[in-house]
Amino acid sequence: METKNIMIVGVGGQGTLLTSRVLGGIAREGGYDVKISEVHGMAQRGGSVVTFVRFGDQVAEPIVEEGQADVLIAFERLEALRYVHFLKKDGVLIVNDQKIEPMTVSAGMAEYPEGIIERLQAICSTIVVNAQEEAKKLGNAKVFNTVVIGAAARHLPFPREKWETVIRSTVPPKTVEINLAAFHAGFGE
Repeated sequence: METKNIMIVGVGGQGTLLTSRVLGGIAREGGYDVKISEVHGMAQRGGSVVTFVRFGDQVAEPIVEEGQADVLIAFERLEALRYVHFLKKDGVLIVNDQKIEPMTVSAGMAEYPEGIIERLQAICSTIVVNAQEEAKKLGNAKVFNTVVIGAAARHLPFPREKWETVIRSTVPPKTVEINLAAFHAGFGE
């Protein structure tokens, strides 16, 4: 198998690292060589967090180069716009429709851009997920990242049952059922 490149972007505290562990786990479960690289930035202060997951028959390095991501998973609109140039021409962007103002916007030094989703849709294949809304319907807003994982799963070569197995073994035991429900909501069940 040709190496698949996934990039996960978000803001500190949104679950990008857990998501990379789930994606790495599903690729290992599929029998592939996996490399993961986590770039933390100012995660503790709401800063940008980037994670790369690469899998295939043999993967040499963990970093995804610009223009090489098969799938870009973005937990926030502005982060999607900031990193969309990493996506391949035929790649797919899964974006959580959430707005989190960076410190520069909160401090009045910059303005949050308008029309981000529309701009993204004009330049690449974009799937918009209102993951917070779906997670709230399930009764736990914290599992919105697993809703996004469910949406992304439709664009990766692994059966639903394998995703469920990996989620069960990756999330904290007391959150397994709510995370499975979140995954199914994102997957479209």
